[in-house]
Amino acid sequence: MNAPFALAGGAVRLVDLADAGEVARLERFVARHAQATPFHRPAWFVSVAKATGNRALALIEERQGEIRAFLPLDAIHSPVFGRLLASSGFAVGGGLLTEEGADCDALFAALEELALRQSCPAIELRGGVLPGARAGWALRSESHCNFARPLAADDEAQLAQIPRKQRAEVRKALANDLEVEIGTAERDRAAHYAVFAESYRNLGTPVFPRGLLDAVLDAFGGDADVLTVRHRGRPVASVITLYHRLAAMPYWGGGTKEARALRANDRMYYELMLHARRRGCAVFDFGRSKTGSGAYHFKRNWGFEPEPLTYAAWTAPGAAKREADPASAKLSLQIRLWQRLPLAVANRLGPLIARGIG
Repeated sequence: MNAPFALAGGAVRLVDLADAGEVARLERFVARHAQATPFHRPAWFVSVAKATGNRALALIEERQGEIRAFLPLDAIHSPVFGRLLASSGFAVGGGLLTEEGADCDALFAALEELALRQSCPAIELRGGVLPGARAGWALRSESHCNFARPLAADDEAQLAQIPRKQRAEVRKALANDLEVEIGTAERDRAAHYAVFAESYRNLGTPVFPRGLLDAVLDAFGGDADVLTVRHRGRPVASVITLYHRLAAMPYWGGGTKEARALRANDRMYYELMLHARRRGCAVFDFGRSKTGSGAYHFKRNWGFEPEPLTYAAWTAPGAAKREADPASAKLSLQIRLWQRLPLAVANRLGPLIARGIG
C-alpha cells in the first residue's frame, strides 16, 4: 500500500505509519504549517484509529525529498453508516495541507483511488484545501460553525468579557459548593468518562470507547488535560482540552443532570478559560457546533461569534450518499430511543456503535 501513485513532476504516496521516522517527519511538517490543527497530528489520527479498531492512513506529495502536501486519514467502518475515509476521523478539523506548488488535483485523484482500494464509497474532508468542481464532490457550507476568540488579560477581565446574562450564571456557579480539579491521572480520566458517558446518553448519542479518550491523552501528553468540576466529591461536569500552539480547544466535555441546577458547566468553561490563560494560551477555541443547535446558541450566549465552516464530501460513482446527519428523520428517531436506554446498557452498546461514526 506504500507504492507511489503516478504523478508527473512529483509523487503521491502513502506514508508507512509503522516507521517512527516517517511519523516524526509528519509531526514536524504539521508543527511548522500555519493552517495545521491538532487533528493533522499523527498523535491524533493514528491514536484514534488504533483505539477504535479503524485504520490510519497518510497521503503525501513529495518533490525533491520535501513534503509539498499532506492529508491525514482514518478509514472508518460502521455497520450502521458504512465505510468512510475521513480527514480527520473523530475530529472537527483536518483536511489537506499544502505548500506552494503542490498539485492538489493529483492528490485528490489519488485520494479517490485510495478510497476505492479501501472499499470506502465516501470521503469527508473537514477543512483544509478543498476540491473545486471535481466530479463526485459536493461542498457543504454553514451546516456547522466554529467559535473562537482571544482570552482576556486577567480573571476579572475574563468575567467582564462574558455577556451580562451569561455572566450572571457564572457568578451563581462561583457561589455554589463546587470544586475544580485539573490533571490526567486515572482519577481525572475515570471522573471524566463517567460524566461524559451519562451526558452522551442523555443527548441520545452513543458514547465513544474510553480507550479513544485515553489514547488521545496519552499521545498528546502535556498538550492535553482534563478539567473536572465536583460537587461534594462527585464529578458533575468534565472536559478534555487540547492545546495547540496558543489556543485552548475544549473538545470532549459534558455534564450530568445534576450539573444544570448547579451551573457546573458554566463554572467548568469559565475555569478553563482562566486555566488556559495561565498556561500561556491567547485564544479560547470553543469548537464546532451544528448551526442553530443548542450548543450553537450556548456558545453565542458566552459572546462568541459563529464562523461558518466548509466541508467537502465525495461519493463513489453509483454509491448511495452516506447518511449520518443527526437531524435526519431516521436518526432523530434513533436518538429518542437511545435517550431512553438505561445508562448501563447505553455504556455497553455505545462504544460498539460510536467507533464507526467517525
